[in-house]
Amino acid sequence: MDSTVRQKSSDVISAALTKRIVQGELKPGDKLRQDHIAKEFGASHVPVREALLHLVGRGLAVALPRQGVRVAPLDPDAVKELKVMRLALEPVALRHSIPRLSETQIRRAEELQRICDQAEDVKTWEAANRGFHLATIAACDMPRLIGEIDDLQLLSARHFLQHGADRWRRREDLEHRAIMTAVRKRDIEGAVMVLQRHISRFG
Repeated sequence: MDSTVRQKSSDVISAALTKRIVQGELKPGDKLRQDHIAKEFGASHVPVREALLHLVGRGLAVALPRQGVRVAPLDPDAVKELKVMRLALEPVALRHSIPRLSETQIRRAEELQRICDQAEDVKTWEAANRGFHLATIAACDMPRLIGEIDDLQLLSARHFLQHGADRWRRREDLEHRAIMTAVRKRDIEGAVMVLQRHISRFG
């Protein structure tokens, strides 16, 4: 298989499994069987292995001796660590992103803000919420930082959907609105202050 095609196949498999793990369709400890996954996606074992390694690298799966790859456990103690890490990294990304955000990128963030406010179910809201936060830092020009934040937000989302989804109610997110108001004004300190308060509510 051509390396580009294989990478694309691996990305598709990884994205599908990531969604299932985050949304709880795949439970902690579930075995991720290469042969079953390969059959489902019509792929060889090579892109499946690459996808599973990607999940392990993101903290969504674990590779255990003689047990293969399984969905990672949900550690309640990790919530505090995730919050601390997000508070350390996301404000840095936002500071560097705001001066560089294009009008198109700002409009995309505003659209995701509207989707959050109008979501009829928690899964739709969660995906849009995560997209909103990534959209606001899209222009920071630090791909490694964005990748780390993306992973942290996935792990945070998984914890929320498993342990906090029952508390979700449709509402207008005033902190999202305040962040976008500050972004429009290129008010870096104002946006960062609201973001820090917003993340602090997690968990």
